Amino acid sequence: MNDTWYDIFIETLYKKYPKKSQLAEVLMDLLCLEREAVYRRLRQDVAFPANEIAKIASAWNISLDEVVGIMPSKVLFQMHPMDYLAPSEADMEFVRKRVGRLKQLKDYSNTEYMVVCNNLSRSLSAGFANLYKFNIFKWAYEYYNHSNKESNMMFSEVIIPGRLLKEIVTYCQHMKYVTNTTYVLDSMLFNHFIHEIQFFHSIFLITDEDKDLLKKELHALLDYLLEIANKGCFPETQNKVQIYISMLDINTNYSYFYDGEIETCRIHAFNMYDNITYNPEMIENFKTWMQKKKRTSVQISEADERSRIEFFMKQRQLIDTL
Repeated sequence: MNDTWYDIFIETLYKKYPKKSQLAEVLMDLLCLEREAVYRRLRQDVAFPANEIAKIASAWNISLDEVVGIMPSKVLFQMHPMDYLAPSEADMEFVRKRVGRLKQLKDYSNTEYMVVCNNLSRSLSAGFANLYKFNIFKWAYEYYNHSNKESNMMFSEVIIPGRLLKEIVTYCQHMKYVTNTTYVLDSMLFNHFIHEIQFFHSIFLITDEDKDLLKKELHALLDYLLEIANKGCFPETQNKVQIYISMLDINTNYSYFYDGEIETCRIHAFNMYDNITYNPEMIENFKTWMQKKKRTSVQISEADERSRIEFFMKQRQLIDTL
């Protein structure tokens, strides 16, 4: 009972729910225990058995590796590689769990999402079927290895399974219920996207018709971003959105998310995968880095109308080159 790791585990529970009464209520529901049984565990009169520890860790995204603390100076990231073209049931459960948490966003008034990106963020592309499909297509071309065969399928041949599409649509809808959203965009973001389309068109994996569809949706995305930038909020929910354009190059996509209960940080890798951490110190570092990134960026939402007009005009001219 006096083992250091167990004390750290109890401390971790209190970090999630600092008030003992609130923590007890949540544990009662999660573990289906009576109140006194929970309080005995919190007082450490009785230990949480292994199955309960595992259930809590899974439900609250607690890293037991960090709790047991081999090399406490290390920050552990988790990755769940998934097959977007033929998702397994485990893949779908992973997606449903994440989307399920997003459905609770309406119940909180202090949620936050911030993404710094040089590629089109999933939270933006998910609202446009062909732009999201293009990200899957790129992932398939570069990384997909089904039955040890390289994927050279054409854009038109990419079919996202219906059950995954359903979750993507729900994800896109509920992300707009985040109380405060911040996008820090690389100034070359649209250049990169257009260059990729041109490359795949040059090797005949994207047809002229596909290119026109993507061009149309890029214009639609710009219209949507301009509406957000003018209003400073999502038009669907009126929740606050800030858009910044970075004056410095951004090397990769990374994001911070607080859903009202749990904080997470993600480094986006291999186009469609996320390295995720729940480490409190690393999360504080992420938040600091992101705030500093805003200092080297120009805000184009609500403020600085001239920069806003100039940015969107340049992006439209770029898209018209397709």
